[in-house]
Amino acid sequence: MTSETILVLLFIVATGVAILARRLRLPYTAALVIAGLLLGQVHLLDPPHLTQQLLFTVFLPGLIFEAAFHLDFTFFRRDLRQILGLAVPGVLAAILLTAAILVPAAALLPLQHSLTWPHALVFGALIAATDPIAVVGLFRTLGAPPRLAALLEGESLLNDGTSIVFFSLILGVVGGATVNAADIVVEFARVVGLGLGVGAVIGLAISMTIQRIDDPMIEITLTSIAAYGSFIAAEQLHGSGVIATVVAGMLCGNYGARTGMTPTTRVAVETFWEYVAFALNSIIFLLIGFEVHLSEVVRWWWLILPAFGAVLAGRAGVVYAVTAIASRRTDPIPGSWRAVLSWGGLRGGLSMVLALSLPADFANRDLMITTTFGVVVLSILVQGLSMGWVLRRLGLIESRADQAAYDLHRGELRATQAALAELAVMRRTGQADSAGLEALITEYEVRRDAIQEQLHRLLNQRDGLRLAGLKRVRRHLLMVEKSTALASSREGLLSRDAYERLMAEVNDRLLKLELPPGK
Repeated sequence: MTSETILVLLFIVATGVAILARRLRLPYTAALVIAGLLLGQVHLLDPPHLTQQLLFTVFLPGLIFEAAFHLDFTFFRRDLRQILGLAVPGVLAAILLTAAILVPAAALLPLQHSLTWPHALVFGALIAATDPIAVVGLFRTLGAPPRLAALLEGESLLNDGTSIVFFSLILGVVGGATVNAADIVVEFARVVGLGLGVGAVIGLAISMTIQRIDDPMIEITLTSIAAYGSFIAAEQLHGSGVIATVVAGMLCGNYGARTGMTPTTRVAVETFWEYVAFALNSIIFLLIGFEVHLSEVVRWWWLILPAFGAVLAGRAGVVYAVTAIASRRTDPIPGSWRAVLSWGGLRGGLSMVLALSLPADFANRDLMITTTFGVVVLSILVQGLSMGWVLRRLGLIESRADQAAYDLHRGELRATQAALAELAVMRRTGQADSAGLEALITEYEVRRDAIQEQLHRLLNQRDGLRLAGLKRVRRHLLMVEKSTALASSREGLLSRDAYERLMAEVNDRLLKLELPPGK
């Protein structure tokens, strides 16, 4: 079977899984992994292996750029202390905590070779990167607080890069390289700094070019160059390609798109990148399922479960410690949000690729790979499938039935009001018999009043629905204000200084809108 045929079949499977997942209300990425696991056992397809080259040249730049492009810098800047704390010292602390928990736990297991501290640190480093794509998708679908989504997504974008750097450094030390703490700090700063610099230069260059062009196709091409060009350039300079792509994506989304793209172009660019993310996610999560051999996972379950527990415990310890320290001078992160940040730290394809990149002579290499694959699958299935339930239990979203009833009544009310407006036009223009029109108007008015009564009763019983509905309206109005200010600035009706002050004031109100109650 040719590569082209396999690719088409993978997209057919992904489409079928997407339709089924929507009907069953399952997280799409978790459903893809399940489909990959099942198809991998019957050997109907022989897909490409998830290699480091495939991940770094095809999947990672596109996925990271799309997420960074849509990440609002207003929220990112507000929680920059927490995000950086989780993505840099937090990653290092998670590596150490995971190893500290796993070493004594593994000592109780019948391993052929003992799991030493160096090898546990390597495992902690390769499993440290979080991949919350499924959770962020759920957040958007279920209406979780945008600031919480920005925290989780912003941290994940950065810790992909920092975890790769830590993994390389720790693997070098374990392999016998003679380095000291100062060398590690310098090397880390060099790799991350190069990534920041390359991403900033390419992101600014592309954004400034976008400001001088008004052609959707060219601007889509320019953002594609920013995504993959920044990654490749940074890697060629031995810097962090992930960090470079994050910076380029945030600059293009928060500067280039807002100051240089017309509304029509921005819709085209965003639609393009949303599809790219859908396509890449579809393939990568299917490949994750194909890579895992269930028989090996079942065979080593007694090591995979403690490793999964160590990863969860390490993540929770880091989240609660970092958010407590970083929030002292800023708005504190609520306890319910900390629980979601802890549980939402899913592991994904990057961890599997790093495990596969271990040297062939690495002690317990096969066991390390199997354990990593098992932890990734457990993370996606257990944490991903339960995320909606966790959000509802913590009161961060309304129950599915209440939200569905509210959405249904709102839709019915809008449809009824539209029908009444059309009937009023028909009465005014004499398009039908007046007696018949009056009867229809009365019928629709009775229907409207009944729907309004149902909505009123539902909102009185569920304060969360009322507050969420009011927040959506306020957020919509603030976005209208921002769009109007941007249009006025482009038409020369608003000076640059006045525009920037107005946008700062609107952004401040938007931030306050996303704060937890009482803050």
